[in-house]
This record gives sequence, structure tokens and C-alpha cells, in this order.
Amino acid sequence: MNNNQYSLWSLVVKTAVVHSITYFLMGVLALQILDYEKLMASPYMVCWFRQFGDPILRAGPLFQPLRGLVFALAFYPLREILFGRKNGWLVMWWVLVALGILSTFGPPPGSIEGMVYTLIPISDQLLGYLEVVPQALLLSVILYYWVNRPEQRWLGWVLGIVFAILMILPILGLMQL
Repeated sequence: MNNNQYSLWSLVVKTAVVHSITYFLMGVLALQILDYEKLMASPYMVCWFRQFGDPILRAGPLFQPLRGLVFALAFYPLREILFGRKNGWLVMWWVLVALGILSTFGPPPGSIEGMVYTLIPISDQLLGYLEVVPQALLLSVILYYWVNRPEQRWLGWVLGIVFAILMILPILGLMQL
């Protein structure tokens, strides 16, 4: 195992970058395809979610590197399983889906607890899977590929530039307020 390839710092940076990019990409697609603005304004969602006119929503992508840090801290002790094996990306994806989507400790929409304990129609909860399950898959596949191919520096440059742009855009949006 190449220690630099699996160093905590390297994994934190790569996970924060990939998570932020995949979060933004899937969020934009979901916003366009799933009509989230209407869904989040529904009577049973309005108490859970900020509405689209709320300025903090523009800052949402700026918080994603922190989530990437949390993911990396969870992935690091499992690095040999997740990155040192042929299908580690599949294990990573399943861990994200199982623990981060289906079996959270609280009742967010789309989780088993959410389906049991909230009044949100199950069909609306399942709609969110079209965003979060593919995002978990993209995060897993891209991160696995990047971690296991450190010699492909072009990938780091491309992802780094896209990440920088995605961090600048919300800042510019907030400056327009």
C-alpha cells in the first residue's frame, strides 16, 4: 500500500472535492428534473426545508467540503477495504446508501425512519432517491478511481479547477444580494 496514496490528508482533499462536485451536479439535475421548488413548498415539506428565496441556499455548496471531511474521516479507517480492493467502490456506495440514506438515526425523508414516522407521502420520499443514490454512486466511483490512480495528475487538475469554480459561484451569488 502506498502510504501517500492513502494518507488522511490526501483522502480528505479528494473526498471533499469529489463530494462537492457530485453534490452540485446531482443537485442541479434534481432541481431541474424533480421540480424541487414545488415539492419543498408543499405543506408537509415546508417545515423541514428552507424555501428557494432563502439566501442561505446559495451558500449550500460552500458547506459540502465539510461533509467531504466527515466522509473522509469515516472512509480512512476502511481505506484498505474501500480503495485496496477491486470492487471497493461498490462497498463504498453500499455503505453510503445503507448508512447515509436508508438507515439514518433520525427520520429524514427517504430513510426507513422517515417512511415510518413522518407524514410525508412515501412516493415523495422515494423521489429523492433519484438524486441521492446516483450521487453516492458517482462519489464512490470517481473517488475510488482518483485514489487508485495518483499518477494521473490531469484528473486532479480537472477536478480541482471544477471544484474551485463551484466554490466561487455561490460566493458571487451571495455578493449579489
